[in-house]
Amino acid sequence: MEHSSWLINSLIFLAAAVAAVPIAKALGLGSIIGYLAAGIIIGPWGLGLVSDVESILHFAEFGVVLMLFLVGLELEPRRLWELRRPIFGWGSAQMLGCATILLIAFGAASMAAIGLNLSWKVMLVAALGLALSSTAIALQVLGERNQLPTTGGQSAFSILLFQDVAAIPILALLPLLAVSSGSGGGNAWLEAGKAIGVIVAIIVGGRLLLRKALRWIAGSKTPEIFTAAALLLVVAIAALMQFVGLSMALGAFLAGVLLAESEYRRELETDIEPFKGLLLGLFFMAVGMSIDFGVLMKFPLLMAALVIVFMALKAVVIYGLAKLMGLPYQERPMFTLMLAQGGEFAFVVFQQAVGLKIFDAQTGSLLVGAVALSMLISPLILVLLDKFLMPRFANCGKPDVPEISEEQHAPIIVAGIGRYGQIILRVLAASGYKATVLDHDPEQVQGLMRFGYRAFYGDATRLDLLRTAGAATAKVLVVAVDSVEQSLEIVDICKEHFPQLQLIVRARNVQHYYELRSRGVTQIQRETFESALLSAEDTLQALGLTPSDAHVNAQRFRTHNLAQIETAWPHHKDEERLISIAKAGRQQLEELMAQEREVTMLGADAIAHPPAKD
Repeated sequence: MEHSSWLINSLIFLAAAVAAVPIAKALGLGSIIGYLAAGIIIGPWGLGLVSDVESILHFAEFGVVLMLFLVGLELEPRRLWELRRPIFGWGSAQMLGCATILLIAFGAASMAAIGLNLSWKVMLVAALGLALSSTAIALQVLGERNQLPTTGGQSAFSILLFQDVAAIPILALLPLLAVSSGSGGGNAWLEAGKAIGVIVAIIVGGRLLLRKALRWIAGSKTPEIFTAAALLLVVAIAALMQFVGLSMALGAFLAGVLLAESEYRRELETDIEPFKGLLLGLFFMAVGMSIDFGVLMKFPLLMAALVIVFMALKAVVIYGLAKLMGLPYQERPMFTLMLAQGGEFAFVVFQQAVGLKIFDAQTGSLLVGAVALSMLISPLILVLLDKFLMPRFANCGKPDVPEISEEQHAPIIVAGIGRYGQIILRVLAASGYKATVLDHDPEQVQGLMRFGYRAFYGDATRLDLLRTAGAATAKVLVVAVDSVEQSLEIVDICKEHFPQLQLIVRARNVQHYYELRSRGVTQIQRETFESALLSAEDTLQALGLTPSDAHVNAQRFRTHNLAQIETAWPHHKDEERLISIAKAGRQQLEELMAQEREVTMLGADAIAHPPAKD
C-alpha cells in the first residue's frame, strides 16, 4: 500500500510540473510561477490530490540544501574571505533595518486596535521571520538571468548568506521567548559546543579527508558510485547540521566552499545539478500547497494588508541600502524585489514558534500564508518590472547605447571588448574585415561606436541575441569575455546550435584551457601567456643573452609548454598525474636547454679557435 501511495504521489507531482511549467514559461511568467501554480492546483485547497504538505515541504527543502552546495562550489575560500564585509556588514544592516521597521509597524498596528492584539514576543518573532528572504527564489532568478556575477547579484548573495547564518540565532532565541520554566544555561552551552564542534569537523574534515576520499572513489571508475558519493556527502553534512540544530543549507554551503578548489568540482556540479533542479521544483510546489486559503478567505483584508505592508516596508529599507552600497541604477529594482519577499526559513521559524506556544496556530497560519503569498507574487511582480520599470531604469546612469535588434550579417562576431577583445577587433579592422561586437558594458560599446565599429549592448550567453548577431551565418566567433563561466556557456550554446562557427576563445588560465579543450575547442589563447614570454625575453637580454638567443629560448619554451598542456589535458582531473607530467616536462625542458647551450658554446669555441692548418 505504501509503495502504491509513493508511486501515485510521484505521478501526481511529475504530471503537474510537466504540465504547468511549460505553460508558465510560454506565457512569460517563468518556471517558479509554474511550480507554485502546480502546487496550488494539486494541494489541499485545489484538487486535493496531496494532503501531507508539511512532510513534503521538509523533504523538498533538501533542494535548497543542494543549491547552496553548488553555490559554495563556485566560491573559493579566498573569494568568500573577500566577501566577509558585505556578508556581515550589509547583511546585518538589512536584517536589523527590516526587523526594526517591521517591529515598529506591528507595534503601531496593535496600538491602533485594528484587530491585532499582539504581545511583544509575537511582534518580535514575526518581525524577525518576515525580515528573512527566499534564498531559493532569489538565486534561481538571478541564475536564470545570468545576474549572479553582477554587483547587485553578489550583494544579494552576500545578504542571503548572512540570513542563512542569522536563522540559527533566531531559532535559538525562540525557546528563550517561550513560556517555560526549566531551561538551564548548561544545556544552551552544550548545544553551542556541539554546533561549533560540527562546524570545525566539517572544515577540518573537508581539508584533510574529502579530496582523498573522492580521489579513492573516482579511482573505482564507476560513475554512478561517484554520483552516489556526491549525494552522500551533502546528505551526511545536512544531517550533522540538523542534529545540532543548525541550518542544513549553511553546512552544505561550507562543504561546497571547501571543495571549490578541488579537481572534482566540475564533476560534482554535473552530478548534483539534476537533483537540485527537481528538488527545488518540488520545494516551490510544496510552497504553493502550503498556502492556507482557509485563513485567506477568513481574513482576506488582513492578509492582503500584511503582505503589502511587510513587502513595501522591506522594499523601502532595501532600496535605501542599495543606494548606500552604490549599486548601479539598473540593478536596484531586481536587488530590492529579490530581498523584499519572505523566505523559506520563515516557515521553520513560525512553525517552531507555534510549537513553543509563542503564538497560536491561527497567527502562525496567517504569517506562513503571508510569506507563501509573497513568494508567489514576487515572480509576477518581476514580470511587471521587466515590462514597465526596467526599461526606464535601463537608461539611468549609463550612456545611451543600442541593443541589437536587427539581424547582422558580418562574417565575424566578437563577444567581449575589454582590453583583450579590443586588440583583436582593431587588428581585424586594420586588415579590412567587418565584425559585429557584443558586450554588456555600455561605456565600452559607446566608445567603439564613436570610432565607427558595429557594437551592440547585450549578453552573449543569450541564444536569441546570438541568432540576431548573425551566428547562424557567420564564420568565426571570437569569445573574449572576462568570465570563465560565461565563456564556457557561450561555447556550449554555439556547439549545440551553431556547429559551423569556428570558435577562437580566450582562456583566463590553464584550468579554463582544459575546460575548453574538453568541449572540443582547439583554437585557444591564454590571455597573459604571449606577453609573459615577451617579458621573459627582455629579462634574458638584461642578463646578457643576445636578442636572438633570448627569442630562441622563449619560443622553445612556448612550443614545449603548449605540447605539455596538450599532453596533460586528458588527465586534468587527476592532480597526481598532472604533477608527474609537469615534473617530467620541466626536467625534459632543462635537459633540452642544456644541450642547446652546450652546442652553442661548442660552435662559438670553434669559431674563436679554428683548427690549425697543416
